Order: sequence, then structure tokens, then C-alpha cells
Amino acid sequence: MSGHSKWKNIMHKKGAADARRGKIFSKLIKELSVAVKTGGGPDPDANPRLRAAVQNARAQNMPKDTVERAIKKAAGVGGDDYQEIAYEAFGPNGVAFFIDCATDNKVRTIGNIRSYFNKYGGNMGKDGCLQFLFLRKGIFTIENLEIDEDQFTLEMIDAGAEDVQNEDGIFTVTTAMDDFGSVQKKLQDLNITPQESGLQRICTETKKLDEEAFMKFMKLLEVLEDDDDVQKVYHNVEFDEELLNKMG
Repeated sequence: MSGHSKWKNIMHKKGAADARRGKIFSKLIKELSVAVKTGGGPDPDANPRLRAAVQNARAQNMPKDTVERAIKKAAGVGGDDYQEIAYEAFGPNGVAFFIDCATDNKVRTIGNIRSYFNKYGGNMGKDGCLQFLFLRKGIFTIENLEIDEDQFTLEMIDAGAEDVQNEDGIFTVTTAMDDFGSVQKKLQDLNITPQESGLQRICTETKKLDEEAFMKFMKLLEVLEDDDDVQKVYHNVEFDEELLNKMG
């Protein structure tokens, strides 16, 4: 009986992992499509956003033919036409959310987003209401750096980076929006492939929650990230490792 239970548990975990992988691939394919149509065409060498999208897809072990097929489809006539749209909202306890979406149906997307906030005690905000709290920055995450740290830092600063941080061997390079492409090009010249790169929204101040509020926040965050139209969710909550461990 225990062996059977263990096998069922393994099957359940594999199914959950496969579902997460499928969800990640779906979001990456959307980003590849949007990057082709808004970033400057299907050539990664001439399109910094597409180059970053391709690198992110490879970091998630997306098959090369899947990446190439997505780019070709986006570049052709009749490909999926995704629109980028961002929503600003307030969750329980005044938590700020900035939600980046890619959708082929804005009515469906806003309806779903609004329903999540209604369910968990939040509300949608007006466009621009959170611009002061979230700054648009280029972020590169790099692991297994093979060159000298001081040399790397100088190279990044010379290329336009605002900040270089090293935490347990994982480097985070932050740039202004306008310098994203030049830092990306410098990394390419140095033969360094980021684990992840792209433009992100960085909050200027964080908010600490008690246990009850944190659990409610996490439920809302989960449903938002699980929505097929949602690409990225940004918030201003300060994560508490102890509370995360309680959630398992």
C-alpha cells in the first residue's frame, strides 16, 4: 500500500511539474511573439528584446525548434496577435500590484484580473497610480561567472550598468531602460549568457505583512501568476522566509 501511495505521489508531482513547465513555455512563446512584433523583427542580432527572449527560453530548456517555430510564426502573416497591456491594482492590506499581460482578448483579460482582486479583497487602480512605486529597469541574472568579479563589474559599469550585485555566486546586473541593449551587447562580447534577462519593474519600497495578510496575499499572487494572459506580476511585499516555510 505504501509503495502504491508513493508512486501516486510521484505521479502527482510529475504532473504538477509538467503543468508548470507547460505554463512557463506558454508565457515564453508569447514573449517571443511580442518581441518579434514590437522589438524590431525576427533577427535576434538586430532585436535586443528578442535576443533576451531567446536566451530566457534556452535557459528554461525550451527546444530550439520550438523557439524557431514561435519566431517564424510571429514574423509571418496570420500569426497570433498579442497586445501588451499593464494593470495597476491594490490587494489586501494595500499591497501594490503591477501586472504585465500579453493577450489576444483584452475584455477577457481585464475581466479575469478584476475578478481575482474582487475575490481577495482588492481593487483595480487607475493607470499611472503606481508609476512612482515601480521603476522600469533592465535586469540580468548571471550564474557560474568564469571571469574575475572585479573585471566583470568594471566591464558592466563601462557598458552602462547602474549596479552589480553578487549574492552566493549569482550576479544581478541592473541598468536603466535605455542602457539595456548596450549591456546586453557587452555580455555577448564577453561570451556570457544570462540565466535570465529583460526589463522589469522594481519597487522602490516594500511592505511587511503579518501571517494572515501574507497568506491572503500569496493566494492572490498564485491565481494571478496562473492566468494564461499574465506574463509577470510585480508587487511591493517583503517576503518572509518563516512564513513561506509555514506554507510548505
